[in-house]
Amino acid sequence: MYPWLSSIAILLFGAGITAHAGLVVPGATWTDTSGNVIQAHGGGFLKVGSTYYWYGEDKSHNSGLFKAVSCYSSPDMTTWARQNDALTPVSGTSISTSNIVERPKVIFNTKNSEYVMWFHSDTSNYGGAMVGVATSKTPCGPYTYKSSWRPLGAESRDMGLFLDDDATAYLLYASDNNQNFKISRLDADYYNVSAQVNVISGSTLESPGIIKQNGIYYLFASHTSGWAPNPNKYFTTSSLSSAFSAQADIAPPAVRTYFSQNAYDMPLGSNGVYMGDRWRPSLLGSSRYMWFPLSWSSGVPQIVNADVWNLNVTAGTYSVVTGTTYEAESGTLSGNATRLSGSSFSGGTAIGYLGNGGTLTLTVQGTAAAHWVALYYANGDSSWRNMTVSVNGGSSVVVDQPDTGGGQVILSVPVQLTLRSGSNTLTFASGQSNYAADLDKIIVY
Repeated sequence: MYPWLSSIAILLFGAGITAHAGLVVPGATWTDTSGNVIQAHGGGFLKVGSTYYWYGEDKSHNSGLFKAVSCYSSPDMTTWARQNDALTPVSGTSISTSNIVERPKVIFNTKNSEYVMWFHSDTSNYGGAMVGVATSKTPCGPYTYKSSWRPLGAESRDMGLFLDDDATAYLLYASDNNQNFKISRLDADYYNVSAQVNVISGSTLESPGIIKQNGIYYLFASHTSGWAPNPNKYFTTSSLSSAFSAQADIAPPAVRTYFSQNAYDMPLGSNGVYMGDRWRPSLLGSSRYMWFPLSWSSGVPQIVNADVWNLNVTAGTYSVVTGTTYEAESGTLSGNATRLSGSSFSGGTAIGYLGNGGTLTLTVQGTAAAHWVALYYANGDSSWRNMTVSVNGGSSVVVDQPDTGGGQVILSVPVQLTLRSGSNTLTFASGQSNYAADLDKIIVY
Protein backbone atom coordinates (compact mmCIF):
# COMPACT_ATOMS: atom_id res chain seq x y z
CA MET A 1 0.00 0.00 0.00
CA TYR A 2 2.90 2.34 0.59
CA PRO A 3 5.06 3.99 -2.07
CA TRP A 4 8.81 3.85 -1.81
CA LEU A 5 10.13 6.54 0.52
CA SER A 6 13.54 8.14 0.81
CA SER A 7 13.25 8.65 4.56
CA ILE A 8 14.63 6.36 7.27
CA ALA A 9 11.53 4.16 7.12
CA ILE A 10 10.57 2.55 3.84
CA LEU A 11 7.31 0.64 3.98
CA LEU A 12 6.71 -2.40 1.87
CA PHE A 13 5.61 -5.98 1.64
CA GLY A 14 8.09 -8.57 0.53
CA ALA A 15 8.84 -12.13 -0.41
CA GLY A 16 7.41 -15.06 1.45
CA ILE A 17 9.42 -17.70 3.23
CA THR A 18 9.50 -21.23 1.97
CA ALA A 19 11.81 -24.15 2.50
CA HIS A 20 13.89 -22.74 -0.36
CA ALA A 21 15.19 -19.32 0.71
CA GLY A 22 14.71 -16.70 -2.01
CA LEU A 23 11.67 -18.35 -3.54
CA VAL A 24 8.04 -17.39 -3.06
CA VAL A 25 5.72 -20.41 -3.02
CA PRO A 26 2.12 -19.22 -2.50
CA GLY A 27 0.16 -21.53 -0.24
CA ALA A 28 3.17 -23.34 1.21
CA THR A 29 3.87 -23.45 4.95
CA TRP A 30 6.32 -20.62 5.61
CA THR A 31 8.61 -20.96 8.61
CA ASP A 32 10.96 -18.66 10.51
CA THR A 33 14.63 -19.18 11.36
CA SER A 34 13.62 -21.32 14.35
CA GLY A 35 11.53 -23.61 12.17
CA ASN A 36 8.22 -22.34 13.53
CA VAL A 37 5.29 -21.49 11.29
CA ILE A 38 5.18 -17.74 10.63
CA GLN A 39 2.15 -16.19 12.31
CA ALA A 40 1.66 -12.75 10.75
CA HIS A 41 -1.73 -12.76 9.06
CA GLY A 42 -3.34 -9.65 7.61
CA GLY A 43 -0.03 -7.92 8.18
CA GLY A 44 2.22 -5.14 7.02
CA PHE A 45 5.91 -4.45 6.47
CA LEU A 46 8.37 -1.76 7.42
CA LYS A 47 11.99 -1.20 6.43
CA VAL A 48 14.31 0.59 8.84
CA GLY A 49 17.86 1.00 7.60
CA SER A 50 18.80 -2.39 6.18
CA THR A 51 16.35 -4.40 8.28
CA TYR A 52 12.82 -5.39 7.32
CA TYR A 53 10.02 -5.89 9.85
CA TRP A 54 6.86 -7.91 9.38
CA TYR A 55 3.83 -7.29 11.64
CA GLY A 56 0.74 -9.48 11.66
CA GLU A 57 -1.92 -11.37 13.56
CA ASP A 58 -0.73 -14.35 15.59
CA LYS A 59 -3.44 -16.97 15.02
CA SER A 60 -1.52 -19.93 16.49
CA HIS A 61 -4.34 -20.42 19.02
CA ASN A 62 -6.77 -20.99 16.10
CA SER A 63 -9.07 -18.22 17.30
CA GLY A 64 -10.16 -14.85 16.02
CA LEU A 65 -9.63 -13.34 19.47
CA PHE A 66 -6.52 -11.29 20.17
CA LYS A 67 -3.34 -13.11 21.09
CA ALA A 68 -0.58 -10.83 19.79
CA VAL A 69 0.66 -8.66 16.97
CA SER A 70 3.82 -10.48 16.01
CA CYS A 71 7.02 -8.86 14.79
CA TYR A 72 9.59 -10.58 12.57
CA SER A 73 12.87 -9.17 11.27
CA SER A 74 14.87 -10.00 8.18
CA PRO A 75 18.03 -8.76 6.49
CA ASP A 76 16.85 -9.85 3.04
CA MET A 77 13.06 -10.37 3.02
CA THR A 78 13.54 -14.13 2.72
CA THR A 79 14.79 -15.33 6.11
CA TRP A 80 12.69 -14.17 9.05
CA ALA A 81 13.48 -14.25 12.76
CA ARG A 82 10.69 -13.78 15.27
CA GLN A 83 11.29 -10.93 17.69
CA ASN A 84 9.31 -9.89 20.74
CA ASP A 85 5.62 -9.36 20.13
CA ALA A 86 4.89 -5.80 19.06
CA LEU A 87 1.52 -5.58 20.79
CA THR A 88 0.00 -7.86 23.43
CA PRO A 89 -3.37 -7.89 25.20
CA VAL A 90 -4.13 -5.33 27.91
CA SER A 91 -6.84 -6.48 30.31
CA GLY A 92 -9.74 -4.14 30.90
CA THR A 93 -9.26 -2.38 27.55
CA SER A 94 -10.47 -2.82 23.97
CA ILE A 95 -7.42 -5.00 23.23
CA SER A 96 -7.94 -7.69 25.87
CA THR A 97 -7.92 -11.40 25.09
CA SER A 98 -11.71 -11.15 24.72
CA ASN A 99 -11.40 -8.63 21.89
CA ILE A 100 -10.32 -8.59 18.26
CA VAL A 101 -7.19 -6.96 16.83
CA GLU A 102 -6.73 -7.39 13.07
CA ARG A 103 -4.74 -6.06 10.10
CA PRO A 104 -1.96 -4.19 11.95
CA LYS A 105 -0.07 -1.63 9.87
CA VAL A 106 2.93 0.42 11.03
CA ILE A 107 4.17 3.71 9.61
CA PHE A 108 7.05 5.91 10.74
CA ASN A 109 6.29 9.49 11.74
CA THR A 110 9.33 11.66 11.02
CA LYS A 111 7.91 14.63 12.94
CA ASN A 112 7.94 12.71 16.22
CA SER A 113 10.58 10.08 15.31
CA GLU A 114 7.97 7.49 16.28
CA TYR A 115 6.51 4.28 14.93
CA VAL A 116 2.71 4.35 14.82
CA MET A 117 0.60 1.21 14.55
CA TRP A 118 -3.01 1.25 13.37
CA PHE A 119 -5.30 -1.78 13.50
CA HIS A 120 -8.90 -2.91 13.32
CA SER A 121 -10.10 -2.93 16.94
CA ASP A 122 -13.33 -4.73 17.72
CA THR A 123 -15.47 -6.68 20.14
CA SER A 124 -15.82 -10.45 19.77
CA ASN A 125 -19.05 -10.08 17.77
CA TYR A 126 -17.64 -7.33 15.53
CA GLY A 127 -20.07 -4.84 17.02
CA GLY A 128 -17.40 -2.36 18.12
CA ALA A 129 -16.17 -1.51 14.60
CA MET A 130 -13.28 0.72 15.65
CA VAL A 131 -9.69 1.57 14.82
CA GLY A 132 -6.93 1.30 17.39
CA VAL A 133 -3.59 3.05 17.65
CA ALA A 134 -0.38 2.17 19.49
CA THR A 135 3.06 3.80 19.40
CA SER A 136 6.71 2.91 19.98
CA LYS A 137 10.16 4.45 19.64
CA THR A 138 11.54 1.20 18.19
CA PRO A 139 10.29 -0.95 15.28
CA CYS A 140 9.24 -4.03 17.30
CA GLY A 141 8.34 -2.10 20.42
CA PRO A 142 6.63 -3.32 22.46
CA TYR A 143 4.05 -0.72 21.46
CA THR A 144 2.09 1.33 23.97
CA TYR A 145 -1.64 1.14 23.35
CA LYS A 146 -3.28 4.58 23.12
CA SER A 147 -6.98 4.00 22.45
CA SER A 148 -9.69 2.61 20.18
CA TRP A 149 -12.52 4.63 18.65
CA ARG A 150 -14.71 5.09 15.60
CA PRO A 151 -13.05 7.49 13.14
CA LEU A 152 -15.15 10.64 12.78
CA GLY A 153 -17.84 8.74 14.67
CA ALA A 154 -18.36 6.16 11.91
CA GLU A 155 -17.82 2.40 11.95
CA SER A 156 -14.48 1.03 10.78
CA ARG A 157 -13.81 -2.67 10.30
CA ASP A 158 -11.29 -4.03 7.75
CA MET A 159 -8.74 -1.28 7.23
CA GLY A 160 -5.37 -0.35 5.80
CA LEU A 161 -3.03 2.62 5.61
CA PHE A 162 -1.50 4.49 2.68
CA LEU A 163 1.45 6.86 2.99
CA ASP A 164 1.74 9.22 0.03
CA ASP A 165 4.90 10.76 -1.46
CA ASP A 166 4.44 13.94 0.58
CA ALA A 167 4.26 11.95 3.87
CA THR A 168 0.51 12.50 4.14
CA ALA A 169 -1.04 9.35 5.58
CA TYR A 170 -4.54 8.01 4.94
CA LEU A 171 -6.83 5.50 6.63
CA LEU A 172 -8.62 3.13 4.22
CA TYR A 173 -11.62 1.47 5.84
CA ALA A 174 -14.90 -0.40 5.47
CA SER A 175 -17.58 1.66 7.16
CA ASP A 176 -21.33 1.87 7.78
CA ASN A 177 -21.93 -1.87 8.28
CA ASN A 178 -19.41 -2.56 5.50
CA GLN A 179 -21.62 -0.85 2.94
CA ASN A 180 -19.48 2.22 2.24
CA PHE A 181 -15.72 2.34 1.75
CA LYS A 182 -14.03 5.47 3.05
CA ILE A 183 -10.67 7.21 2.91
CA SER A 184 -9.72 9.71 5.62
CA ARG A 185 -6.56 11.77 6.04
CA LEU A 186 -4.53 11.35 9.23
CA ASP A 187 -3.29 14.23 11.35
CA ALA A 188 0.37 15.25 11.40
CA ASP A 189 1.17 12.89 14.30
CA TYR A 190 -0.65 9.92 12.66
CA TYR A 191 -2.66 9.57 15.89
CA ASN A 192 -6.11 10.34 14.50
CA VAL A 193 -8.03 11.13 11.33
CA SER A 194 -8.52 14.78 10.50
CA ALA A 195 -10.97 14.68 7.58
CA GLN A 196 -12.74 12.25 5.27
CA VAL A 197 -11.55 12.78 1.70
CA ASN A 198 -13.45 10.09 -0.23
CA VAL A 199 -16.22 7.52 -0.07
CA ILE A 200 -17.28 4.77 -2.48
CA SER A 201 -20.89 4.34 -1.52
CA GLY A 202 -22.58 0.95 -1.60
CA SER A 203 -19.34 -0.75 -2.62
CA THR A 204 -19.14 -3.38 0.18
CA LEU A 205 -15.33 -3.35 0.03
CA GLU A 206 -12.80 -4.49 2.62
CA SER A 207 -9.13 -5.58 2.98
CA PRO A 208 -7.79 -2.55 1.08
CA GLY A 209 -4.38 -1.62 -0.26
CA ILE A 210 -3.05 1.07 -2.59
CA ILE A 211 -0.18 1.18 -5.09
CA LYS A 212 0.68 4.50 -6.73
CA GLN A 213 2.07 4.19 -10.25
CA ASN A 214 2.93 7.18 -12.46
CA GLY A 215 0.65 9.50 -10.52
CA ILE A 216 -2.31 7.08 -10.58
CA TYR A 217 -3.64 5.54 -7.37
CA TYR A 218 -4.64 1.89 -7.72
CA LEU A 219 -6.94 0.75 -4.92
CA PHE A 220 -7.10 -3.02 -4.37
CA ALA A 221 -9.81 -4.57 -2.24
CA SER A 222 -12.04 -7.57 -1.80
CA HIS A 223 -15.77 -7.60 -1.36
CA THR A 224 -17.40 -8.91 1.81
CA SER A 225 -18.01 -12.67 2.01
CA GLY A 226 -16.86 -13.51 5.52
CA TRP A 227 -13.87 -15.85 5.59
CA ALA A 228 -14.69 -17.18 2.11
CA PRO A 229 -12.79 -15.78 -0.88
CA ASN A 230 -14.25 -13.63 -3.62
CA PRO A 231 -12.94 -11.97 -6.80
CA ASN A 232 -10.81 -9.06 -5.55
CA LYS A 233 -10.98 -5.84 -7.56
CA TYR A 234 -9.01 -2.73 -8.41
CA PHE A 235 -10.10 0.89 -8.87
CA THR A 236 -8.15 3.91 -10.13
CA THR A 237 -8.10 7.63 -9.51
CA SER A 238 -5.70 10.51 -10.14
CA SER A 239 -6.43 11.98 -6.70
CA LEU A 240 -7.51 10.36 -3.45
CA SER A 241 -10.18 13.05 -3.14
CA SER A 242 -11.55 12.40 -6.64
CA ALA A 243 -13.97 9.74 -7.85
CA PHE A 244 -12.61 6.25 -8.49
CA SER A 245 -13.13 4.31 -11.70
CA ALA A 246 -15.52 1.39 -11.91
CA GLN A 247 -14.19 -1.83 -10.41
CA ALA A 248 -12.19 -4.27 -12.54
CA ASP A 249 -10.74 -7.74 -11.94
CA ILE A 250 -7.14 -8.54 -11.05
CA ALA A 251 -7.63 -12.25 -11.82
CA PRO A 252 -10.25 -14.43 -13.56
CA PRO A 253 -13.38 -14.09 -11.39
CA ALA A 254 -14.02 -17.85 -11.20
CA VAL A 255 -10.80 -18.53 -9.25
CA ARG A 256 -11.80 -16.03 -6.52
CA THR A 257 -8.33 -14.44 -6.46
CA TYR A 258 -6.83 -17.94 -6.28
CA PHE A 259 -8.65 -18.54 -3.01
CA SER A 260 -7.23 -15.53 -1.20
CA GLN A 261 -8.12 -12.13 0.19
CA ASN A 262 -5.99 -9.05 -0.26
CA ALA A 263 -3.93 -7.98 2.74
CA TYR A 264 -1.39 -5.53 1.29
CA ASP A 265 0.03 -4.41 -2.03
CA MET A 266 3.62 -3.43 -2.77
CA PRO A 267 5.05 -1.43 -5.67
CA LEU A 268 7.86 -3.28 -7.45
CA GLY A 269 9.52 -1.26 -10.16
CA SER A 270 6.91 -0.74 -12.87
CA ASN A 271 4.90 -3.65 -11.46
CA GLY A 272 3.83 -4.73 -7.98
CA VAL A 273 3.21 -7.60 -5.59
CA TYR A 274 -0.19 -8.77 -4.39
CA MET A 275 -0.12 -10.18 -0.85
CA GLY A 276 -3.16 -12.11 0.30
CA ASP A 277 -4.26 -14.52 2.98
CA ARG A 278 -5.82 -17.90 2.26
CA TRP A 279 -8.03 -18.02 5.34
CA ARG A 280 -8.97 -21.31 6.97
CA PRO A 281 -11.49 -20.36 9.66
CA SER A 282 -11.59 -23.83 11.25
CA LEU A 283 -7.80 -23.68 11.73
CA LEU A 284 -6.89 -20.01 11.56
CA GLY A 285 -3.27 -20.69 12.51
CA SER A 286 -2.98 -22.82 9.36
CA SER A 287 -4.14 -20.01 7.07
CA ARG A 288 -1.56 -19.55 4.32
CA TYR A 289 0.03 -16.57 2.59
CA MET A 290 -0.78 -16.11 -1.10
CA TRP A 291 1.63 -13.66 -2.69
CA PHE A 292 1.82 -13.16 -6.45
CA PRO A 293 3.45 -10.75 -8.91
CA LEU A 294 1.17 -7.96 -10.09
CA SER A 295 1.99 -7.18 -13.70
CA TRP A 296 1.15 -3.94 -15.48
CA SER A 297 2.37 -5.31 -18.85
CA SER A 298 -1.16 -5.05 -20.27
CA GLY A 299 -1.50 -1.51 -18.96
CA VAL A 300 -3.58 -2.57 -15.95
CA PRO A 301 -2.66 -4.65 -12.88
CA GLN A 302 -3.17 -8.40 -13.24
CA ILE A 303 -2.05 -11.21 -10.94
CA VAL A 304 0.56 -13.51 -12.44
CA ASN A 305 -0.49 -16.97 -11.29
CA ALA A 306 2.95 -18.34 -10.42
CA ASP A 307 3.38 -21.54 -8.38
CA VAL A 308 7.01 -20.69 -7.65
CA TRP A 309 8.68 -17.33 -8.26
CA ASN A 310 11.59 -15.12 -7.25
CA LEU A 311 11.25 -11.61 -5.87
CA ASN A 312 14.16 -9.16 -6.04
CA VAL A 313 13.14 -6.11 -4.05
CA THR A 314 16.48 -4.36 -4.60
CA ALA A 315 16.23 -4.62 -8.37
CA GLY A 316 12.47 -4.10 -8.36
CA THR A 317 11.91 -7.23 -10.44
CA TYR A 318 10.39 -10.68 -10.28
CA SER A 319 10.92 -13.88 -12.25
CA VAL A 320 8.64 -16.89 -12.58
CA VAL A 321 10.22 -20.32 -12.14
CA THR A 322 9.38 -22.84 -14.87
CA GLY A 323 8.74 -26.51 -14.28
CA THR A 324 7.87 -29.74 -16.09
CA THR A 325 4.19 -30.57 -16.57
CA TYR A 326 2.79 -34.09 -16.25
CA GLU A 327 -0.85 -34.62 -17.22
CA ALA A 328 -2.81 -36.74 -14.75
CA GLU A 329 -4.40 -38.77 -17.56
CA SER A 330 -0.95 -39.92 -18.69
CA GLY A 331 -0.52 -41.95 -15.50
CA THR A 332 -1.70 -45.38 -14.39
CA LEU A 333 -5.14 -45.60 -12.77
CA SER A 334 -6.33 -48.22 -10.32
CA GLY A 335 -9.51 -48.93 -8.36
CA ASN A 336 -12.36 -46.54 -9.03
CA ALA A 337 -10.16 -43.78 -10.47
CA THR A 338 -11.83 -42.48 -13.62
CA ARG A 339 -11.02 -40.13 -16.49
CA LEU A 340 -13.23 -37.05 -16.56
CA SER A 341 -13.81 -34.70 -19.47
CA GLY A 342 -14.11 -30.94 -19.21
CA SER A 343 -13.13 -27.88 -21.22
CA SER A 344 -11.39 -26.31 -18.23
CA PHE A 345 -9.05 -29.28 -17.72
CA SER A 346 -5.59 -29.19 -19.26
CA GLY A 347 -5.85 -31.36 -22.34
CA GLY A 348 -9.58 -31.66 -21.70
CA THR A 349 -9.17 -34.50 -19.19
CA ALA A 350 -8.71 -34.95 -15.43
CA ILE A 351 -8.77 -37.92 -13.08
CA GLY A 352 -11.64 -38.25 -10.62
CA TYR A 353 -12.77 -40.69 -7.92
CA LEU A 354 -9.33 -40.66 -6.34
CA GLY A 355 -9.33 -42.03 -2.80
CA ASN A 356 -11.59 -44.70 -1.34
CA GLY A 357 -9.61 -47.25 -3.34
CA GLY A 358 -8.93 -45.13 -6.42
CA THR A 359 -5.28 -44.18 -7.05
CA LEU A 360 -3.11 -42.60 -9.72
CA THR A 361 0.58 -43.26 -10.38
CA LEU A 362 2.79 -40.90 -12.38
CA THR A 363 6.44 -41.23 -13.37
CA VAL A 364 8.37 -37.96 -13.09
CA GLN A 365 11.98 -36.88 -13.38
CA GLY A 366 14.01 -35.56 -10.44
CA THR A 367 17.47 -34.23 -9.64
CA ALA A 368 18.29 -35.80 -6.25
CA ALA A 369 16.91 -32.81 -4.38
CA ALA A 370 13.79 -31.41 -2.78
CA HIS A 371 11.37 -30.22 -5.46
CA TRP A 372 8.26 -28.10 -5.23
CA VAL A 373 5.40 -29.89 -6.92
CA ALA A 374 2.15 -28.07 -7.75
CA LEU A 375 -1.03 -30.16 -7.85
CA TYR A 376 -3.67 -28.69 -10.18
CA TYR A 377 -7.12 -29.88 -9.15
CA ALA A 378 -10.86 -29.13 -9.02
CA ASN A 379 -12.93 -29.39 -5.83
CA GLY A 380 -16.55 -28.44 -6.36
CA ASP A 381 -17.50 -29.05 -2.72
CA SER A 382 -18.14 -26.25 -0.28
CA SER A 383 -15.50 -27.73 2.04
CA TRP A 384 -11.84 -28.68 1.76
CA ARG A 385 -10.66 -32.08 0.59
CA ASN A 386 -7.17 -33.61 0.78
CA MET A 387 -4.96 -36.00 -1.14
CA THR A 388 -2.10 -38.26 -0.11
CA VAL A 389 1.13 -38.30 -2.13
CA SER A 390 3.98 -40.80 -1.81
CA VAL A 391 7.34 -40.96 -3.59
CA ASN A 392 8.86 -44.25 -4.74
CA GLY A 393 6.74 -46.29 -2.35
CA GLY A 394 7.68 -44.26 0.70
CA SER A 395 5.41 -42.83 3.36
CA SER A 396 2.61 -40.53 2.30
CA VAL A 397 2.17 -36.84 2.93
CA VAL A 398 -1.27 -35.25 3.03
CA VAL A 399 -1.93 -32.21 0.85
CA ASP A 400 -4.93 -30.01 1.66
CA GLN A 401 -7.17 -29.03 -1.25
CA PRO A 402 -9.39 -26.00 -0.60
CA ASP A 403 -12.68 -25.79 -2.45
CA THR A 404 -12.17 -24.26 -5.89
CA GLY A 405 -15.62 -22.76 -6.32
CA GLY A 406 -16.80 -25.29 -8.89
CA GLY A 407 -16.11 -28.69 -10.38
CA GLN A 408 -14.65 -27.09 -13.51
CA VAL A 409 -12.59 -24.43 -11.70
CA ILE A 410 -8.88 -25.27 -11.35
CA LEU A 411 -6.54 -24.19 -8.55
CA SER A 412 -3.10 -25.42 -7.50
CA VAL A 413 -1.57 -26.31 -4.15
CA PRO A 414 2.14 -26.90 -3.47
CA VAL A 415 3.88 -29.81 -1.80
CA GLN A 416 7.61 -30.30 -1.34
CA LEU A 417 8.88 -33.77 -2.28
CA THR A 418 12.40 -35.16 -2.25
CA LEU A 419 13.06 -36.86 -5.58
CA ARG A 420 16.01 -39.01 -6.58
CA SER A 421 18.01 -38.38 -9.73
CA GLY A 422 16.20 -39.72 -12.79
CA SER A 423 12.82 -41.45 -12.71
CA ASN A 424 10.52 -41.31 -9.68
CA THR A 425 7.11 -42.84 -9.07
CA LEU A 426 4.49 -40.60 -7.45
CA THR A 427 1.35 -42.26 -6.14
CA PHE A 428 -1.73 -40.17 -5.39
CA ALA A 429 -4.65 -40.92 -3.03
CA SER A 430 -3.36 -44.25 -1.80
CA GLY A 431 -4.48 -45.33 1.66
CA GLN A 432 -7.16 -42.69 2.12
CA SER A 433 -10.80 -43.60 2.67
CA ASN A 434 -12.14 -40.17 1.72
CA TYR A 435 -12.36 -38.90 -1.82
CA ALA A 436 -9.70 -36.43 -2.95
CA ALA A 437 -10.30 -33.63 -5.43
CA ASP A 438 -10.16 -34.33 -9.17
CA LEU A 439 -6.55 -34.11 -10.36
CA ASP A 440 -5.89 -32.27 -13.63
CA LYS A 441 -2.07 -32.20 -13.81
CA ILE A 442 1.06 -31.65 -11.76
CA ILE A 443 4.08 -29.41 -12.36
CA VAL A 444 7.47 -30.38 -10.93
CA TYR A 445 9.79 -27.45 -10.18
